Amino acid sequence: MVLIREPAVAGSFYPSDPDELRTAVQDLLGAARVVPGPPPCALIAPHAGYAYSGPIAASAFAQLLPHRRRYRRVVLLGPAHRVPVSGMALPGVELFRTPLGLVPVGKAAFEQLGRRVVTVSRTAHHGEHCLEVQLPFLQVVLGPFRLVPLLVGVIEPATVAAAIQRLWRDE
Repeated sequence: MVLIREPAVAGSFYPSDPDELRTAVQDLLGAARVVPGPPPCALIAPHAGYAYSGPIAASAFAQLLPHRRRYRRVVLLGPAHRVPVSGMALPGVELFRTPLGLVPVGKAAFEQLGRRVVTVSRTAHHGEHCLEVQLPFLQVVLGPFRLVPLLVGVIEPATVAAAIQRLWRDE
């Protein structure tokens, strides 16, 4: 049985209709300014509903457009809002679903990061919005990619930085 993380906030934070969602994301990206420069290795984007933070999120993700073919794996980090997390938590699923389709979850991250830093918590990811709202932007900008979805809880910033570095070295 394939475990899929179903959308929790489609229809409230962003459109649940695939055509409406794709159009909304494309419109937001089209209004964003792309700054010439090297391919970004990190972005900071808000994770509220698109009515509140969509233009700002689009301004971050638009920076990937000129370099979109370079990215095969995306590491998303977001704060755990609903369930306490010690360290960082992966969702323990194989796929994330959005109205735009399925996004495969990279399996190697758990082994790369180690059990002392990363746990698995389907409960923490179940109703969490912070990573989910980023996915439609990434789906439109990048096309197919593998996802490493990490919810961040109580952890030293240096430990998170070391984990990110470990994942960067790999791909």
